[in-house]
Amino acid sequence: MKLLIGSLQLGLLYGILALGIYISFRILSIPDLTTEGSFAFGLSVSAAITAAGHPVLAIFAAMAAGALAGSVTGLLQTRFGIHPILSGIITMSGLYSINLAVLGGSPNLSLVRAATLFKLFPFMSKNDAMTVLPIAAALLFLTLVILFFHTHVGMCIRAVGDNEDMVRASSINVNACKVLSFSVSNALVALSGALIAQYQGYADISSSTGILVVGLASVIIGEAMFGRRSVTIGFISAVAGSLIYRYIIALATRYSPLPAYMLKLVSAVIVALALAIPALRQNMKEARQKEGGKAHA
Repeated sequence: MKLLIGSLQLGLLYGILALGIYISFRILSIPDLTTEGSFAFGLSVSAAITAAGHPVLAIFAAMAAGALAGSVTGLLQTRFGIHPILSGIITMSGLYSINLAVLGGSPNLSLVRAATLFKLFPFMSKNDAMTVLPIAAALLFLTLVILFFHTHVGMCIRAVGDNEDMVRASSINVNACKVLSFSVSNALVALSGALIAQYQGYADISSSTGILVVGLASVIIGEAMFGRRSVTIGFISAVAGSLIYRYIIALATRYSPLPAYMLKLVSAVIVALALAIPALRQNMKEARQKEGGKAHA
C-alpha cells in the first residue's frame, strides 16, 4: 500500500514536469535540453528559500526562476540564431554553477528541520498533506495549462508549432511566442523541482540528472495509452503517463534483480520501448494489409 501511495504522490508531482515537457516537445516540436537545468534551478531556489522560512514564497520564486531560464533559451534561439539543442545545452551548463551558488556552494541542502509546504496545514497530518497537495497541484496546473492553450496567445503558440512560416506571414510575432512558450514550459519544470525538494525534505543538484528522460517517458507512455489527439487530451495523457511511469519504475525496482544504480538504464529502456510502440503498431498494420491483399488476390 505504501508503494502505491508513494508512486501516486511522485507521479503527480512529476506530472507537472511532464506538462512542461509536453509544451516544448509536442506543441513546439523542439527538444528543450534546458529541462535538467531548470528542474535543478527550481529545486535549489525552493530549498534555499524554504530553509530561510518561506516555503510558499519558495514555490513562486522557483517558478519565476524557471521562467527566466526558459526565456534565456528562447532568446538564444530567436535573437542570436543558436540551434535549439545548443541553446538548451548552453543554458543548462550555465545553470549548474548558478544552482551551486544558490545552495551556498554545496551540492545539497537538507530541509529536515525546515517548515515545508507539507507541514503548514494543522488540520491534516504531514502524510495526508503529502497526498492531498500533489493531487491539488496537479489538477490546478493541468487546468490552468489547458485553459491557457485555448486562449488567443495559446492558440498562437500552437500555430507556431504547427506551421511557423504560415504564422510569420500572418504578422504574428513568432519569436515572442517561442520565448513565452519556453518560459511557461520551464516554469512548470521548475515548479515540479520546487515541490519535489519540499516533498523529499532535501535538495540535491544531482536529482536533475536524467530528468528529461523521465518527462519524455511520461509524455510518450501517455500518448501510447490515449493516442495523439487534441491538446487537452495531450496534457491529460502526460500526467497519466507520469503516474503509469512511476508505477512501472516502482515495480521494476522492487521485483527486478537489477541493483538500484541501474534505475537510469531501466528508465531509458522504458522510453525506448514507448517510442517504439507507434512504429511497431504501424508495421503490424502494414503486415496485416499485405496479408489481406494477398488473400484477395
